[in-house]
Amino acid sequence: MVERSNSPAARKDPSVNTPTPDTLDDAELARSLDGDFTSRHADVNGVRLHYVEGGTGRPLLLLGGWPQTWWQWHKVMPALARTHRVIAVDLRGMGGSDKPEDGYDKKTMANDIRELVRHLGAEAVDVAGHDIGAMVAQAYAAQFPEATRRIVLLDVPHPDEGLWEMRLLPEPDQHVGSEIEKGARTYLWWFAFNQVRGLPEKLLDGRSRLLVDWLVEYLAKDPATIDEHSRQVYARAYSTADALRAGNGWYQTFGADIVDRRAHPILTAPILALGGDASNYAVLRDFLPARGVDVRVVEVPDCGHYIAEEQPQFVIDELSAFLA
Repeated sequence: MVERSNSPAARKDPSVNTPTPDTLDDAELARSLDGDFTSRHADVNGVRLHYVEGGTGRPLLLLGGWPQTWWQWHKVMPALARTHRVIAVDLRGMGGSDKPEDGYDKKTMANDIRELVRHLGAEAVDVAGHDIGAMVAQAYAAQFPEATRRIVLLDVPHPDEGLWEMRLLPEPDQHVGSEIEKGARTYLWWFAFNQVRGLPEKLLDGRSRLLVDWLVEYLAKDPATIDEHSRQVYARAYSTADALRAGNGWYQTFGADIVDRRAHPILTAPILALGGDASNYAVLRDFLPARGVDVRVVEVPDCGHYIAEEQPQFVIDELSAFLA
Protein backbone atom coordinates (compact mmCIF):
# COMPACT_ATOMS: atom_id res chain seq x y z
CA MET A 1 0.00 0.00 0.00
CA VAL A 2 1.28 3.48 -0.76
CA GLU A 3 2.17 5.93 1.97
CA ARG A 4 -0.07 8.95 2.22
CA SER A 5 0.38 12.36 3.71
CA ASN A 6 -2.11 14.31 5.80
CA SER A 7 0.20 17.24 6.35
CA PRO A 8 -1.38 20.67 5.84
CA ALA A 9 1.54 21.37 3.52
CA ALA A 10 0.22 18.68 1.19
CA ARG A 11 -2.57 21.01 0.18
CA LYS A 12 -2.21 24.26 -1.68
CA ASP A 13 -3.08 27.29 0.43
CA PRO A 14 -6.65 28.16 -0.64
CA SER A 15 -5.91 31.85 -0.08
CA VAL A 16 -3.40 31.77 -2.96
CA ASN A 17 -4.90 32.23 -6.43
CA THR A 18 -8.33 31.14 -5.27
CA PRO A 19 -10.45 30.41 -8.38
CA THR A 20 -13.48 32.54 -9.11
CA PRO A 21 -16.79 30.89 -10.06
CA ASP A 22 -16.20 31.76 -13.71
CA THR A 23 -12.95 29.77 -13.79
CA LEU A 24 -14.84 26.68 -12.57
CA ASP A 25 -17.30 26.75 -15.47
CA ASP A 26 -16.88 23.86 -17.92
CA ALA A 27 -16.56 26.14 -20.95
CA GLU A 28 -13.84 28.17 -19.25
CA LEU A 29 -12.09 25.04 -18.02
CA ALA A 30 -12.06 23.65 -21.58
CA ARG A 31 -10.63 26.90 -22.93
CA SER A 32 -7.92 26.88 -20.25
CA LEU A 33 -6.33 23.73 -21.70
CA ASP A 34 -3.48 23.89 -24.18
CA GLY A 35 -4.95 23.19 -27.61
CA ASP A 36 -8.39 23.79 -29.04
CA PHE A 37 -10.84 22.18 -26.59
CA THR A 38 -14.58 22.87 -26.56
CA SER A 39 -17.34 22.11 -24.05
CA ARG A 40 -20.34 20.43 -25.73
CA HIS A 41 -23.56 18.55 -24.98
CA ALA A 42 -25.36 15.68 -26.70
CA ASP A 43 -28.83 14.19 -26.16
CA VAL A 44 -28.34 10.42 -26.20
CA ASN A 45 -30.15 7.41 -24.72
CA GLY A 46 -32.66 9.64 -22.95
CA VAL A 47 -30.09 11.82 -21.17
CA ARG A 48 -28.11 14.95 -21.98
CA LEU A 49 -24.38 14.25 -21.64
CA HIS A 50 -21.69 16.89 -21.29
CA TYR A 51 -18.27 16.31 -22.83
CA VAL A 52 -15.15 18.26 -23.74
CA GLU A 53 -13.60 17.61 -27.15
CA GLY A 54 -10.33 18.50 -28.81
CA GLY A 55 -7.66 17.18 -31.14
CA THR A 56 -7.82 15.18 -34.35
CA GLY A 57 -7.32 11.55 -35.25
CA ARG A 58 -8.88 8.33 -34.01
CA PRO A 59 -11.51 8.96 -31.28
CA LEU A 60 -10.43 8.36 -27.67
CA LEU A 61 -13.14 8.58 -25.02
CA LEU A 62 -12.08 9.38 -21.45
CA LEU A 63 -14.53 8.38 -18.68
CA GLY A 64 -13.99 9.68 -15.15
CA GLY A 65 -14.81 8.56 -11.62
CA TRP A 66 -16.23 9.59 -8.25
CA PRO A 67 -16.27 12.24 -6.91
CA GLN A 68 -14.72 13.95 -9.93
CA THR A 69 -15.65 15.11 -13.43
CA TRP A 70 -14.10 15.15 -16.90
CA TRP A 71 -11.57 17.61 -15.44
CA GLN A 72 -9.64 14.73 -13.85
CA TRP A 73 -8.12 14.17 -17.32
CA HIS A 74 -6.97 17.76 -17.84
CA LYS A 75 -3.26 17.00 -17.32
CA VAL A 76 -3.20 14.35 -20.07
CA MET A 77 -5.71 15.69 -22.60
CA PRO A 78 -3.46 18.16 -24.47
CA ALA A 79 -0.74 15.56 -25.11
CA LEU A 80 -3.21 12.85 -26.13
CA ALA A 81 -4.99 15.29 -28.45
CA ARG A 82 -1.86 15.55 -30.60
CA THR A 83 -2.63 12.10 -32.00
CA HIS A 84 -6.29 11.50 -31.10
CA ARG A 85 -9.68 13.14 -31.18
CA VAL A 86 -10.08 13.29 -27.39
CA ILE A 87 -13.57 13.27 -25.87
CA ALA A 88 -13.65 13.58 -22.07
CA VAL A 89 -17.16 12.70 -20.88
CA ASP A 90 -19.19 13.54 -17.81
CA LEU A 91 -21.05 10.29 -17.20
CA ARG A 92 -24.76 10.16 -16.45
CA GLY A 93 -25.07 11.84 -13.05
CA MET A 94 -21.71 13.64 -13.25
CA GLY A 95 -20.84 17.32 -13.58
CA GLY A 96 -22.57 18.97 -16.54
CA SER A 97 -24.56 15.86 -17.52
CA ASP A 98 -28.15 15.04 -16.57
CA LYS A 99 -28.86 13.49 -13.18
CA PRO A 100 -31.95 11.32 -13.71
CA GLU A 101 -33.56 9.20 -11.01
CA ASP A 102 -32.25 5.92 -12.43
CA GLY A 103 -30.06 4.32 -15.07
CA TYR A 104 -26.84 4.21 -13.03
CA ASP A 105 -26.11 0.55 -13.66
CA LYS A 106 -22.99 0.22 -15.80
CA LYS A 107 -24.90 -1.59 -18.57
CA THR A 108 -27.15 1.44 -19.10
CA MET A 109 -24.25 3.87 -18.78
CA ALA A 110 -22.32 1.90 -21.41
CA ASN A 111 -25.35 2.33 -23.66
CA ASP A 112 -25.10 6.08 -23.04
CA ILE A 113 -21.53 5.99 -24.31
CA ARG A 114 -22.44 3.85 -27.32
CA GLU A 115 -25.09 6.36 -28.35
CA LEU A 116 -22.63 9.21 -27.80
CA VAL A 117 -20.16 7.43 -30.12
CA ARG A 118 -22.88 7.25 -32.77
CA HIS A 119 -23.70 10.93 -32.18
CA LEU A 120 -20.03 11.76 -32.77
CA GLY A 121 -20.13 9.91 -36.09
CA ALA A 122 -17.50 7.42 -34.94
CA GLU A 123 -17.26 3.67 -35.37
CA ALA A 124 -14.80 1.60 -33.32
CA VAL A 125 -13.20 3.82 -30.64
CA ASP A 126 -10.57 3.64 -27.93
CA VAL A 127 -11.96 4.03 -24.41
CA ALA A 128 -10.08 4.81 -21.20
CA GLY A 129 -11.85 4.87 -17.85
CA HIS A 130 -10.90 5.56 -14.25
CA ASP A 131 -12.80 4.37 -11.17
CA ILE A 132 -16.53 4.34 -12.08
CA GLY A 133 -15.50 5.24 -15.62
CA ALA A 134 -13.36 2.08 -15.79
CA MET A 135 -16.40 0.01 -14.86
CA VAL A 136 -18.37 1.65 -17.67
CA ALA A 137 -15.47 1.16 -20.10
CA GLN A 138 -15.32 -2.57 -19.34
CA ALA A 139 -19.10 -2.86 -19.74
CA TYR A 140 -18.86 -0.99 -23.04
CA ALA A 141 -16.25 -3.41 -24.39
CA ALA A 142 -18.35 -6.38 -23.28
CA GLN A 143 -21.58 -5.11 -24.85
CA PHE A 144 -20.20 -3.49 -27.99
CA PRO A 145 -17.09 -5.36 -29.19
CA GLU A 146 -17.76 -4.18 -32.73
CA ALA A 147 -17.46 -0.56 -31.53
CA THR A 148 -14.39 -1.15 -29.35
CA ARG A 149 -10.81 -0.86 -30.54
CA ARG A 150 -8.79 -0.80 -27.33
CA ILE A 151 -9.65 -0.38 -23.63
CA VAL A 152 -7.66 1.20 -20.79
CA LEU A 153 -8.77 0.63 -17.19
CA LEU A 154 -7.27 2.83 -14.47
CA ASP A 155 -7.15 1.31 -10.98
CA VAL A 156 -10.59 -0.36 -10.96
CA PRO A 157 -12.28 -3.26 -12.81
CA HIS A 158 -16.00 -3.87 -13.34
CA PRO A 159 -17.88 -4.92 -10.15
CA ASP A 160 -17.92 -8.64 -9.50
CA GLU A 161 -18.86 -11.01 -6.67
CA GLY A 162 -15.85 -9.91 -4.65
CA LEU A 163 -17.70 -6.74 -3.63
CA TRP A 164 -20.20 -8.86 -1.71
CA GLU A 165 -17.34 -10.07 0.48
CA MET A 166 -16.36 -6.58 1.65
CA ARG A 167 -16.48 -6.17 5.42
CA LEU A 168 -18.25 -3.35 7.19
CA LEU A 169 -15.61 -3.10 9.93
CA PRO A 170 -11.94 -2.45 9.23
CA GLU A 171 -9.42 -5.22 9.86
CA PRO A 172 -6.56 -4.58 12.34
CA ASP A 173 -4.28 -3.15 9.63
CA GLN A 174 -6.94 -0.85 8.22
CA HIS A 175 -7.81 2.66 9.39
CA VAL A 176 -10.69 5.04 8.80
CA GLY A 177 -8.53 8.10 9.38
CA SER A 178 -6.35 9.78 6.80
CA GLU A 179 -3.06 8.36 8.11
CA ILE A 180 -2.39 4.93 6.57
CA GLU A 181 0.48 2.70 7.62
CA LYS A 182 2.74 1.41 4.87
CA GLY A 183 1.55 -2.05 3.85
CA ALA A 184 -2.02 -1.50 5.01
CA ARG A 185 -5.03 -1.89 2.76
CA THR A 186 -7.61 0.77 2.07
CA TYR A 187 -10.82 0.57 4.08
CA LEU A 188 -13.54 1.50 1.56
CA TRP A 189 -16.18 2.64 4.05
CA TRP A 190 -17.85 4.92 1.46
CA PHE A 191 -18.93 1.88 -0.59
CA ALA A 192 -21.42 1.19 2.22
CA PHE A 193 -22.16 4.84 3.01
CA ASN A 194 -23.12 5.52 -0.60
CA GLN A 195 -25.63 2.67 -0.51
CA VAL A 196 -27.79 4.58 1.95
CA ARG A 197 -30.62 6.37 0.17
CA GLY A 198 -31.53 9.91 1.13
CA LEU A 199 -29.16 10.48 4.05
CA PRO A 200 -25.74 11.15 2.42
CA GLU A 201 -27.08 13.99 0.29
CA LYS A 202 -28.67 15.59 3.36
CA LEU A 203 -25.44 15.34 5.32
CA LEU A 204 -23.19 16.56 2.50
CA ASP A 205 -25.41 19.12 0.75
CA GLY A 206 -23.21 22.22 0.53
CA ARG A 207 -20.34 20.39 2.26
CA SER A 208 -18.89 18.36 -0.62
CA ARG A 209 -15.48 20.02 -0.22
CA LEU A 210 -15.05 18.10 3.04
CA LEU A 211 -15.57 14.83 1.17
CA VAL A 212 -13.27 15.78 -1.72
CA ASP A 213 -10.44 16.79 0.60
CA TRP A 214 -10.77 13.68 2.76
CA LEU A 215 -10.71 11.30 -0.20
CA VAL A 216 -7.73 13.06 -1.81
CA GLU A 217 -5.76 12.94 1.45
CA TYR A 218 -6.67 9.28 1.95
CA LEU A 219 -6.24 7.91 -1.58
CA ALA A 220 -3.50 10.02 -3.20
CA LYS A 221 0.13 9.29 -2.38
CA ASP A 222 0.93 12.99 -2.83
CA PRO A 223 -2.29 14.94 -2.18
CA ALA A 224 -0.67 18.14 -3.50
CA THR A 225 -0.91 16.71 -7.03
CA ILE A 226 -4.63 17.54 -6.88
CA ASP A 227 -4.42 21.27 -6.36
CA GLU A 228 -6.78 23.85 -4.90
CA HIS A 229 -8.30 24.68 -8.27
CA SER A 230 -9.13 21.06 -9.09
CA ARG A 231 -10.57 20.46 -5.62
CA GLN A 232 -12.86 23.42 -6.11
CA VAL A 233 -13.95 22.07 -9.50
CA TYR A 234 -14.93 18.73 -7.95
CA ALA A 235 -16.52 20.24 -4.85
CA ARG A 236 -18.64 22.53 -7.03
CA ALA A 237 -19.76 19.59 -9.17
CA TYR A 238 -21.04 17.70 -6.09
CA SER A 239 -22.26 20.70 -4.12
CA THR A 240 -25.98 19.92 -4.36
CA ALA A 241 -28.13 17.13 -2.95
CA ASP A 242 -29.14 16.19 -6.49
CA ALA A 243 -25.53 15.73 -7.60
CA LEU A 244 -24.68 13.70 -4.50
CA ARG A 245 -27.72 11.48 -5.04
CA ALA A 246 -26.72 10.85 -8.64
CA GLY A 247 -23.12 10.01 -7.76
CA ASN A 248 -24.24 7.61 -5.07
CA GLY A 249 -26.48 5.97 -7.66
CA TRP A 250 -23.37 4.53 -9.31
CA TYR A 251 -22.70 2.59 -6.08
CA GLN A 252 -26.30 1.60 -5.39
CA THR A 253 -26.41 -0.39 -8.64
CA PHE A 254 -23.39 -2.57 -7.81
CA GLY A 255 -25.67 -5.55 -7.15
CA ALA A 256 -27.18 -5.31 -10.63
CA ASP A 257 -23.71 -4.70 -12.09
CA ILE A 258 -22.42 -7.93 -10.54
CA VAL A 259 -25.29 -9.90 -12.07
CA ASP A 260 -24.77 -8.22 -15.45
CA ARG A 261 -21.05 -9.05 -15.44
CA ARG A 262 -21.86 -12.76 -15.40
CA ALA A 263 -23.18 -12.40 -18.94
CA HIS A 264 -20.08 -10.61 -20.22
CA PRO A 265 -18.13 -12.53 -22.86
CA ILE A 266 -14.36 -12.83 -22.75
CA LEU A 267 -13.21 -9.45 -24.07
CA THR A 268 -11.49 -9.54 -27.45
CA ALA A 269 -10.32 -5.91 -27.52
CA PRO A 270 -6.77 -5.46 -26.17
CA ILE A 271 -6.82 -4.21 -22.57
CA LEU A 272 -4.28 -2.11 -20.70
CA ALA A 273 -4.85 -1.84 -16.95
CA LEU A 274 -2.92 0.67 -14.83
CA GLY A 275 -2.88 0.13 -11.06
CA GLY A 276 -1.74 3.02 -8.91
CA ASP A 277 -2.69 1.88 -5.43
CA ALA A 278 -0.77 -1.35 -4.68
CA SER A 279 -3.85 -3.27 -3.54
CA ASN A 280 -5.82 -2.19 -6.62
CA TYR A 281 -2.93 -3.23 -8.83
CA ALA A 282 -3.01 -6.66 -7.19
CA VAL A 283 -6.74 -7.01 -7.92
CA LEU A 284 -6.22 -6.06 -11.56
CA ARG A 285 -3.22 -8.39 -11.87
CA ASP A 286 -4.94 -11.37 -10.28
CA PHE A 287 -8.41 -11.19 -11.81
CA LEU A 288 -8.45 -9.14 -15.01
CA PRO A 289 -6.39 -11.46 -17.27
CA ALA A 290 -9.18 -14.06 -17.10
CA ARG A 291 -11.61 -11.51 -18.54
CA GLY A 292 -9.80 -10.92 -21.86
CA VAL A 293 -7.63 -12.53 -24.49
CA ASP A 294 -5.03 -9.73 -24.57
CA VAL A 295 -4.53 -8.11 -21.16
CA ARG A 296 -1.52 -6.18 -19.87
CA VAL A 297 -1.47 -4.97 -16.24
CA VAL A 298 1.05 -2.31 -15.20
CA GLU A 299 1.79 -0.94 -11.74
CA VAL A 300 2.14 2.84 -11.71
CA PRO A 301 5.09 3.82 -9.51
CA ASP A 302 4.86 6.35 -6.72
CA CYS A 303 1.10 6.72 -7.13
CA GLY A 304 -2.18 6.41 -5.30
CA HIS A 305 -5.70 6.14 -6.73
CA TYR A 306 -5.89 9.31 -8.86
CA ILE A 307 -3.50 8.09 -11.54
CA ALA A 308 -4.08 10.64 -14.32
CA GLU A 309 -3.51 13.52 -11.91
CA GLU A 310 -0.76 12.00 -9.78
CA GLN A 311 1.36 10.57 -12.62
CA PRO A 312 0.15 12.25 -15.84
CA GLN A 313 3.34 11.71 -17.85
CA PHE A 314 3.30 7.99 -17.06
CA VAL A 315 -0.32 7.83 -18.27
CA ILE A 316 0.52 9.79 -21.43
CA ASP A 317 3.43 7.48 -22.22
CA GLU A 318 1.54 4.26 -21.56
CA LEU A 319 -1.59 5.31 -23.46
CA SER A 320 0.38 6.71 -26.38
CA ALA A 321 2.29 3.46 -26.81
CA PHE A 322 -0.74 1.20 -26.27
CA LEU A 323 -3.08 3.12 -28.56
CA ALA A 324 -0.55 3.70 -31.35
